[in-house]
Amino acid sequence: MNTYVALLIGYSVALTALGLWIARKVRGPADFFVAGRRLTWPYIAATMLAANIGAGATVGATGLAYQQGVSAWFWNGSAAFGSLLLALIVGPRIWSLAAGRGYLTVGDFLEDRYGRSVRVIIASLIWFGALFILAGQLLLGAAVFSVVAGLPKWAGVLIGGAAMTGYFSAGGLLSSVGVSAVQLIVKFSGFAIAIPILLSAAGGWDGVTQTPGLPDTFFNPLYSAGANSGFTLLLLTGPNFVVSPGLIQKIYGANSPRTVRLGVGANAIALMLFAFLPVFLGLTARVLIPGIEARDLVLPTLLLHALPVWLGALALAAVFSAEVGACEAILFMLSTSLSQDLYKRVINPNATPAQVLKVARIAAFIGGSAGMLLAIFVVGEIIDALAVFYSIIGATLLVPVVGGLFVRSATTRDALAAIAGGMIAFLAVRYGTDRTGWLNPNLWGLIASAAAFTLSRAIGGSNRGA
Repeated sequence: MNTYVALLIGYSVALTALGLWIARKVRGPADFFVAGRRLTWPYIAATMLAANIGAGATVGATGLAYQQGVSAWFWNGSAAFGSLLLALIVGPRIWSLAAGRGYLTVGDFLEDRYGRSVRVIIASLIWFGALFILAGQLLLGAAVFSVVAGLPKWAGVLIGGAAMTGYFSAGGLLSSVGVSAVQLIVKFSGFAIAIPILLSAAGGWDGVTQTPGLPDTFFNPLYSAGANSGFTLLLLTGPNFVVSPGLIQKIYGANSPRTVRLGVGANAIALMLFAFLPVFLGLTARVLIPGIEARDLVLPTLLLHALPVWLGALALAAVFSAEVGACEAILFMLSTSLSQDLYKRVINPNATPAQVLKVARIAAFIGGSAGMLLAIFVVGEIIDALAVFYSIIGATLLVPVVGGLFVRSATTRDALAAIAGGMIAFLAVRYGTDRTGWLNPNLWGLIASAAAFTLSRAIGGSNRGA
């Protein structure tokens, strides 16, 4: 076992132990799902950042910068803009409803607003989409262990998957918050120390800009090669950070609307700044290690071969933290949607709090296991996996949530129309076209969802008028 592998495994064991220690304080579903609604804004910011700075934000964005240049800033920049909307508009409003009516999940809001059918449909779709994004995050750990030790994909997936499944299954959001604080320190310190050294090794900014063979568009911040790249990410993925169930349910844990605004807003500002880090990493990798073909291997290869052992280990731990932090946020969605939205509301409405908590923990274990299997046998690249999740969220959840918050007369039929229209368009574009240019499943799913909602509202209005 080499130094890097020993340090990464030791780090994962330490994170698991910390999460399990915090889990001792969990006394019921409210602690597991919303941390007792007592989180202050620094904890909200920390747990939001841990969720948002995941495999796509680090490995995916670095690989995108390596291939396409500075426009990769929008991978994290789109999350920052979406988070600002969540902080200022959606978050405080939905928190007030959650605190007043006892919501534990986004499904609670959807049922209260539209009825049980909408809740069950959305919960089922979230489960499907979340498994893909979990698999994508787990591929990050596999890429790291493949580069540093030559481990097969299945081994890297199992190491990362075991860490996050272990501590989250025990403690839920309460464990997540404590572990997130440690992860953020490791993430930001690792990247902050590594980037100046790597940039210097590449000859500074002049060395980067004068690298022969770079495309003319490499330093165009608004360049886009189409789907999942450049400024189009602002339109295609930004909205998902406004209504992502995992993020909204973290907001439920805040102690006031002001905490939501400050915590989520701080997360947005930090994301805007962090967005530059993977861009610099990708650009320096293009200079120092040209010819890397697999996009997901760019960052771990750079950190392994271009840094001293101690610093490379710290930076790789930062990457590994990104995986674990994002994975637990996804498990949060999986466990809450199954236990609260499906088990408690459909299968066993008379379930006791202890039974709901038990099912939540079992659901987290099952979800983690399913994500690992999907990563090992099905999913190819991180960004491809994330695209499936973002498409489903944008096509089915954005319009019903925003409509439910701001359109008082919105009905169950309007929400169902938005879900159906969005999914039909998403599936038609994803599997019926070549998906080039503006033929993007995310975009057309979102457009169709909004159009179906609007059309249903218009028909309903004319019927009432008649």
